Amino acid sequence: MCRTDGVPEPSETGDDDAMDAAFATLLEDSVEELYESAPCGYLSTLMDGTIAKINTTLLNWLGLERSAVVGRKRFVDLLTVGGKLYHETHFAPLLRMQGELRGIALEMKKAQGGRLPVLVSSVVKHGSEGDPLLIRTTVFDAADRRAYEEELLRRRQDAERARAEAERARAEAEQARRQAEADRERLADALAVLQKSLLPDTLPTLPGLETAVYYHTASPDQLGGDFYDLFPINGGRWAFFLGDVCGKGPQAAALTSLTRYTLRAAAHHDPEPDVALTTLNAVLHERYTAGGNPRYCTCIFGILDPGTDGGMTVRLGSGGHPPALVLRADGQAHFLPTPGGLLVGALPKAPFATATTTLAPGDTLLLYSDGLTEARTGPTRDSLYGEEALLAFAAAQAPAAPQAVITALTELLEGFGDGLNDDTALLALGVPAPQSDNRPATNHPR
Repeated sequence: MCRTDGVPEPSETGDDDAMDAAFATLLEDSVEELYESAPCGYLSTLMDGTIAKINTTLLNWLGLERSAVVGRKRFVDLLTVGGKLYHETHFAPLLRMQGELRGIALEMKKAQGGRLPVLVSSVVKHGSEGDPLLIRTTVFDAADRRAYEEELLRRRQDAERARAEAERARAEAEQARRQAEADRERLADALAVLQKSLLPDTLPTLPGLETAVYYHTASPDQLGGDFYDLFPINGGRWAFFLGDVCGKGPQAAALTSLTRYTLRAAAHHDPEPDVALTTLNAVLHERYTAGGNPRYCTCIFGILDPGTDGGMTVRLGSGGHPPALVLRADGQAHFLPTPGGLLVGALPKAPFATATTTLAPGDTLLLYSDGLTEARTGPTRDSLYGEEALLAFAAAQAPAAPQAVITALTELLEGFGDGLNDDTALLALGVPAPQSDNRPATNHPR
């Protein structure tokens, strides 16, 4: 017979004699040799457990001599304390009831004091009359299996411990997140209250004047540095200002507070815009810069003086602030230049630029901080909105009442998205246009 690849089967190779010799060698093993050198332990005991026969394999495992075991020890004597307890309470009773037990895990004592994990199977041999004569037992070395099981258990425990630690870490992280959110909310609430204290709640109602305001805070986690105000002074006139202090946070808030109250006090003492700014410059320089902690602001300060014809005369002074923007009733828009004004508080003495204009019915004056003109409109820091774009936008809105101007600018700011990364304040003041439909003029403080 040949395989499909043409190679002869073993029976055709002439090796039959060698194969027969190998089988003959195996058959020469005596029953006694097979018993003594079996790969497992064998022993036979009387019904009381006395060992009557034990093979060499088990003796070698335990390090015992046959003469010290056969007829001298019982099976239970080979077991550890725990094994003995289990044998007496479970193994022996079940064996008597059932006549056999298989694969029972026990531990046997070694002569050197170690332990041998084993799997034991026992069968009761009965005589011709059915009486139990002896117990035949096989013993398998389970050390490797025990080590494997212990390794599995250890890995399972490690995995459970790691899982528990991961769950605890997740729980702690979640708790920390909730705590951080709660702290952030409390901080935001506190900052909102403090920010509100730095700005007027509402703008006052002025006879013959409409007003509107908007304030955008770049970050809810920081106090803004922009400020504005509108308040009456003597002689039926009104003072107003809008500015931007350097920095953020508590120091900026302190500077804002000092600036607002200084300008209010200065306006009541001498309402001329350049005088009020000079007073503020002296206060800020003495308080901060002269002490080695330079702090300053930009600011535009103005006085409204009602005219007999229903218009308003506006006198402005500026310290380094962007120019005011005027939207005329005839649809024109232009800046009111105040060039040359220096930052307020930077130098001991500083000149401040002034300008004067008249607001006729339908005209609107807009003050703003540089958060508007420095909003990014592109991917780079150089892509800024700028004053030219603002002038074109205002011209497209003119003529417009203060609230309409602020509403349009608010929508513009929202369109900048992340590009609006600075605080922005807007203040619009305007003389109402004649009401052809006899509807009353309204004031829109925000």
